[in-house]
Amino acid sequence: MQPADRLIRSASARRLVLWGGLGAGALALSSLAAFAQGHAFMINVSPSLPYWAIWVTRGAPVHRGDIILFDPPTSPLLSKHFGAKPKPFGKRVSGVPGDIITEQNRIYFVNGQAVAKAKLESRFGEPLALGPTGRVPQGCYFVTSEHKDGFDSRYAAIGWICGPRILGVGRPIL
Repeated sequence: MQPADRLIRSASARRLVLWGGLGAGALALSSLAAFAQGHAFMINVSPSLPYWAIWVTRGAPVHRGDIILFDPPTSPLLSKHFGAKPKPFGKRVSGVPGDIITEQNRIYFVNGQAVAKAKLESRFGEPLALGPTGRVPQGCYFVTSEHKDGFDSRYAAIGWICGPRILGVGRPIL
């Protein structure tokens, strides 16, 4: 084989490897983009959950005991405490559709089991209106936090958390 022939074959092989690598890279990026549409990694800066790293799966079925991440509703109370555009909240699902939520002396019950106690006022001294009671509507959840200062469904400013607000189900990592 002549040196010129080797050079041509070598250039063709390099070009083939380059195109193959570009194709594999494009495939990897599109797979990663599809994965990212259904998943997220979130850092928790709130003391209302004991985890600081949470893996979120969008569109996963929600069950009692799950942690869900959601966009909080807009209200003057939330704006004052968390800013005009608060970050997503993460809370534990205590009540699922069909459960009965009751309140007595600011203690909330799900199907007769105590799950949380509501405070009288916020850390800034505003009175805290009580959240919803009754049957949890279809597509909605009653969420709580183990933290005494957790801001969740026991307060009217949060209330039921329904489908469109839910970003996904969280699994604690750390």
